[in-house]
Amino acid sequence: MIFSQNLIFSDQQAITATAASTNVIDLGAKLTPPHEGAALSPDIGIGSKTCLLIQVTEAFDNLTSLNIACQKDDNSAFSSPETIWDEDIVLAGLTVGARALWEHISKRTDQQYLRLLYTVTGTGPTVGKIMAGITMGNQNDYG
Repeated sequence: MIFSQNLIFSDQQAITATAASTNVIDLGAKLTPPHEGAALSPDIGIGSKTCLLIQVTEAFDNLTSLNIACQKDDNSAFSSPETIWDEDIVLAGLTVGARALWEHISKRTDQQYLRLLYTVTGTGPTVGKIMAGITMGNQNDYG
């Protein structure tokens, strides 16, 4: 995988309680083309697949499950976030090297800011780290 430093949500982020990704990705302001009356609402999930990698880099303990949600908003403070997708992963699935099922940015990613939200269910973990970001392409385990 090739990561750009500008497209990383979480770089070995320790998740010990519910938290947003360390970084927010700014997809750029909506632009108004010449001779048009309104700004376009871009959707980076349409067209060629934009690869996303969310991977456990340190195994988790204690929690029942971890919900990972991809959220968008029109402001960097995420005062009114909208969830594009989310996934629950049980503790047994949070081992080193485990990945979230979502491998691409999905349709409806049409606002300026993007982040991940990690929601812990059960007891807060004392260990557990995530690496997450947009990549140029994801490797797989099957050849």
